[in-house]
Amino acid sequence: MYDVIVIGSGIGGLVTATQLAAKGAKVLVLERYLIPGGSAGYFQHQGYTFDVGASMIFGLGKQGTTNLLTRALEAVNVNLETIPDPVQINYHLPNHLNIKVDKNYEKFLHNLITYFPHEEIGIRRFYQECQKIFNCLNSIELLSLEEPKYVMSVFWQNPLSCLRLAKYLPQNVGDIARRYIKDPLLLKFIDIECYCWSVVPANMTPMINAGMVFSDRHYGGVNYPVGGVGQIAEKLVVGLEKNGGKIEYQARVTKIITANGKAVGVQLANGKIYYAQKIVSNATRWDTFEKLLPRGNMPSNEKRWQQRYKKSPSFLSLHLGVEASVIPTGTECHHIILEDWEKMELASGTLFVSIPTLLDPNIAPSGYHIIHAFTPAWISDWQGMSANQYNQQKEDAAWEIIARLESFFPGLEAGLDYMEVGTPLTHRRFLGRVDGTYGPIPQRKLWGLLRMPFNRTSISNLYCVGDSTFPGQGLNAVAFSGFACAHRIATDLGLT
Repeated sequence: MYDVIVIGSGIGGLVTATQLAAKGAKVLVLERYLIPGGSAGYFQHQGYTFDVGASMIFGLGKQGTTNLLTRALEAVNVNLETIPDPVQINYHLPNHLNIKVDKNYEKFLHNLITYFPHEEIGIRRFYQECQKIFNCLNSIELLSLEEPKYVMSVFWQNPLSCLRLAKYLPQNVGDIARRYIKDPLLLKFIDIECYCWSVVPANMTPMINAGMVFSDRHYGGVNYPVGGVGQIAEKLVVGLEKNGGKIEYQARVTKIITANGKAVGVQLANGKIYYAQKIVSNATRWDTFEKLLPRGNMPSNEKRWQQRYKKSPSFLSLHLGVEASVIPTGTECHHIILEDWEKMELASGTLFVSIPTLLDPNIAPSGYHIIHAFTPAWISDWQGMSANQYNQQKEDAAWEIIARLESFFPGLEAGLDYMEVGTPLTHRRFLGRVDGTYGPIPQRKLWGLLRMPFNRTSISNLYCVGDSTFPGQGLNAVAFSGFACAHRIATDLGLT
């Protein structure tokens, strides 16, 4: 009998597990795959270590309270060496709009104002609003908003910060951006600033989240883990086991067991059953309430959630190994490429590119670089075909992306050493996420974060963690959700 069982070893689940293990709880993590991390995992081939997902990582800073990944690692006494990235993103956009988001705040503003000198005041005011939010978040310990004692203590210690955050909770980025900015092209830039991590434009992106992302990149910054993004999960597992927790791999949970309306355990695909006082699902809410629990008994609040949120697309991913000569000296690590504003939200519209070997050359063979390019894709476009048709479509899509990359990296095709193509079906298979989705996005414009659920569910003793819970997508965001979930459970177990 365990105190807590965590289904899935994504970063949200691992932060929950490690935080509870550090407090003395008996914790078991059940992971369906061979390694931890989920979307923050890795795979290795021919001397290359590839990140499964994006390599632009927030939360590994050295100061403040918003460096949640650093705090999670420190809580279980493990260290992770990181490499700072001086330029967070290099945007390559229509209308010859090429903007570098430098870690230095003033340098970034200068880059943007150079293109929009007539909007200097509006630019400064908008990003100052983001700074205000970040400063409020960075002044308080980020734990569970479902725990009344914590909320009251935080309010009495930081009343002004709490009141300011409450003001921004129902607001979206687009509303505030239009308050200060009029230029349509600049507003499109704000849209893709949001889209590159929220997968929706500014008018549907919560302002609280933007305040965190748009400011932390100039504070803690983007930092790449030595050895690859997968090292974050690997180190958390080391910390979990150091503190008495346990993780089992190839342990696919197929059912959450309930009794008298309470979650009491889980059943694996092999029939094995584990029991615990508390069950945490790091699966998506769709997987949790439609696959792990009887769909016919879905709680009404979960039905309402599905009316407000829908699944975002998955991604088509190319993991490339290329000769080092393909990448010009001075190239930045992270790029976003968009040739047509009208295609920003469409499948294959926005192209995300990471070259992590520019920060850590040791994750590729000597003389080679890694390019990870990925673009939104819907699973429906990859179903209902024969194996030959599927493989041909993969190859065609890969070469289309390579052709786009050739504009920036001439000679890429000739210098290609290795290529791995992942489709939404690949993401669904290996990550266990319904339709391979990146996470939930609003069905329509909502009031900021007010509709995003917290960790507790309407089923007693069952909690959710990860990007289907407050505050949403991104490694630092799911780490926040893990801290909050662990705090709520620790309180319920009497460990605080």
